Parts: sequence; C-alpha cells; structure tokens
Amino acid sequence: MSDIKNELNEKDVDGIVLELLKLHLDAVNVNEEEFLDLLKHSLSLNTMEKKRVIDAVPTLSQFQFDELAKVFIEEREKFRELSKEHPDDIKKLLVKQQKEWLQLGDLYKMEKADKQKQNEEKKQIDDIKSQFWL
Repeated sequence: MSDIKNELNEKDVDGIVLELLKLHLDAVNVNEEEFLDLLKHSLSLNTMEKKRVIDAVPTLSQFQFDELAKVFIEEREKFRELSKEHPDDIKKLLVKQQKEWLQLGDLYKMEKADKQKQNEEKKQIDDIKSQFWL
C-alpha cells in the first residue's frame, strides 16, 4: 500500500499502467501483463519515452505491439549479456529504471488529478449556465 504521504509504490504504478495498457484496440491481441513487464523493465527507454508508448496504446496496431515486444525482449537479452561484463553499470541502470517507474506513476497521478479538476470546473460552469438558461 501507499505510505502516509500518499506516494505511489511500484505495485501502484504497475496497476495504473496495466489499466492503461488494457485500452488497446479490440482487434489487437496482447498479453497486457507481459507487455507491462517488458516495458517496465526496459533499461533503454526513459520515463517520457515509456509514457509515449503507454499513451499510444489505444492506437497501436497488432504489428506495432508485436514489434515493440520483440525489441524489448532483444534489449533484455543484450543487457543480460552486458551484465556479465559490467555488473555495476547494469545495477546503476536498474536503480535508475526503478526510480523512473515511480516518476511515471506520479505523472499519471498528476494527469488524473488535473482531469478531475477540469471536469469539476466544467460541471460548475455548466451548472451556472443552466441557472441562467444558457
């Protein structure tokens, strides 16, 4: 669970991203949990690049999902090989990836709060308009 400050933990972010990954086109067959794991553990993509992938999910084709998964799997294999020769560097990348995953969750949390605020403001405006028969 989240701590007292209401900060997101890794499982919270996983849940947020998993829900967003489920927004893919009905015609697309994707294992969301597997794709989440591949995306989350990508060491080459930064926070904003991962966000761009997630935000594009509703428009991605089957081919695009399949190709992204292939790239993530190849990347994982390459980093696994590199970890034999450069374990300390890979450990640093892993720590960075974990921090950035939490930052990604914070971005989505802020976006959701902004959207809720906009919806509330729109409702207030609509209520005022209705009072004046506008």
